[in-house]
Amino acid sequence: MSTDLTTTDAAELGRRLAAGEITAAEITGAYLDRIAAEDGELGAYLHVDPEAALARAAELDAAGSVGTGVTGLPVALKDVVVTEGVPTTSGSKILEGWRPPYDATVAARLKSAGTVLLGKTNMDEFAMGSSTENSAYRITRNPWDPTRIPGGSSGGSAAAVAGGLAPWAIGTDTGGSIRQPAAVTGLVGHKPTYGSVSRYGLIAFSSSLDQAGPMARTVLDAALLHEAIGGHDPMDSTSIDAPLPLLAESARRGAGGDLSGLRVGVVRELGGEGHADGYEPGVLARFAEAVALLESMGAEVREVSAPAFDLALAAYYLIAPSEASSNLARFDGVRYGLRVGDDGTRDLDEVMALTREQGFGPEVKRRIILGTYALSSGYYEAYYGQAQKVRTLISRDFNAAWGGADGNGVDVLVSPTTPTVAFPLGARIDDPMAMYAADLCTLPASLAGVPAISVPAGLSEGLPVGFQIMAPALADDRCYRVAAALEAAQDDARGHRLLDELTGRAAQPAGGAA
Repeated sequence: MSTDLTTTDAAELGRRLAAGEITAAEITGAYLDRIAAEDGELGAYLHVDPEAALARAAELDAAGSVGTGVTGLPVALKDVVVTEGVPTTSGSKILEGWRPPYDATVAARLKSAGTVLLGKTNMDEFAMGSSTENSAYRITRNPWDPTRIPGGSSGGSAAAVAGGLAPWAIGTDTGGSIRQPAAVTGLVGHKPTYGSVSRYGLIAFSSSLDQAGPMARTVLDAALLHEAIGGHDPMDSTSIDAPLPLLAESARRGAGGDLSGLRVGVVRELGGEGHADGYEPGVLARFAEAVALLESMGAEVREVSAPAFDLALAAYYLIAPSEASSNLARFDGVRYGLRVGDDGTRDLDEVMALTREQGFGPEVKRRIILGTYALSSGYYEAYYGQAQKVRTLISRDFNAAWGGADGNGVDVLVSPTTPTVAFPLGARIDDPMAMYAADLCTLPASLAGVPAISVPAGLSEGLPVGFQIMAPALADDRCYRVAAALEAAQDDARGHRLLDELTGRAAQPAGGAA
């Protein structure tokens, strides 16, 4: 029974809950058993409280409201989501042991909707990384191959869902940190339109880019979780005061497989002719097959050029570190978190310096230095200012693709999600530029604030490949529709079937041998 529950899509678990076939406590218990059996190797979680989770599930069962929306279903939260009374570290030693006095809006909405918190998932420190090797606490492994990375920075959330340790999870995406780990672990991951999901209570990395979103095994599951967390929030000054589109309904409609009249643009600069350096042949082959499937369902496919996309990597690694250098100034060893050297012999400046030296890891320090330099007097306009101009050009390329004034454009843009499959642990940890290249395809949508989803597109050399779909701002429903159509059209792209192939592990009883 427990293995069956942990390999069942969240939407189906909800149906069975509503029908009285199972209880929230049974589902939660099954996942906790699997975490206990498997997470020692995977390293997906930083904090799990089985007693609290089971008590919450029993409370929901007693209330009799399970099976309505996400009610009664367990969820994992990336450790960047502030959660009242629960250790929240953002993967950093500088916040070790911190228990927040309040909930992020995302956490509060999930709690209000009646979900059960399984635990907080591992991540690259302060969401800075593409492999989850920058966590201050532990390495997370890819359930497909434990010698490989699970992506980042939401690698813990990805490993938890792909490994059957959670039915779905919340990640955050600043430059690709939902979509890239989803791609390399065979999941669906969606970065919402900037401002459509509240950032209140997300530990900030880059305020003009950060977005929380769903990671799940199927497109419908991702849409259901997205609907639970999205919508306007007066606590977030960048929150869009507009209703969410009907995301789950769009996913169900897309699963029908009819894309007649849909105009799809294949981005030349993201793996096309003359831009394929660094892209693995297997990734490009699966991408081409997925495009052909869209065409077979009635979509009109054309190539689209977006020249400014070639500059996205350089622009991002000036804008994001600049904002990080400002946001991370609050971690000073004075108000909360780690404090080093406060023995009465040092002044405040020395305590701050020692705390930040010992509390931050190498990648965080690297980006703070980069950002501080880019914002410094005499360099601001040459670096940060120029990067913001490039950001405008990227947005203009998106607008031109959608059709601009003449309206003769495409409805969605598509590309590989990441140029390669999951690479081995340690392969890029000493080469920051190679690590940054993992987000080559995901950065343009982040810089422009438009929605983008990664959906599985088959395997290359036995490892998952992701297919990215981008849409205009507030057209998240379009992403879900196209993703669901592609998912339904290819058998090995469905999340639960990918899970069943995970080296035979998902078919074993919870607590069995790895």
